[in-house]
Amino acid sequence: MTEQQRLELEAATFRALLQHLRTRSDVQNIDLMNLAGFCRNCLSKWYKAAADDQGLEVSVDQARETVYGMPYADWKAKYQTEASAEQKAAFEQGKH
Repeated sequence: MTEQQRLELEAATFRALLQHLRTRSDVQNIDLMNLAGFCRNCLSKWYKAAADDQGLEVSVDQARETVYGMPYADWKAKYQTEASAEQKAAFEQGKH
């Protein structure tokens, strides 16, 4: 496999992950954090950090829109629910 092929596979995999997360708006970020240790916001921070490393101008809002598929405020208003006491406790327990 060439370097270009590897990059293309990784990019396709990332796009598939984003599409999957967009179709699973029922899964809250706190659930992702509690189960996997990362969430949509983490992905957007990593996206921005990668842009910064390459000297590309990408704002936090642009990175979030790339991950969420819409402005972050719109996603929150449409899909985000209040975390339950159990979710919050699990999050606090899992923090290092």
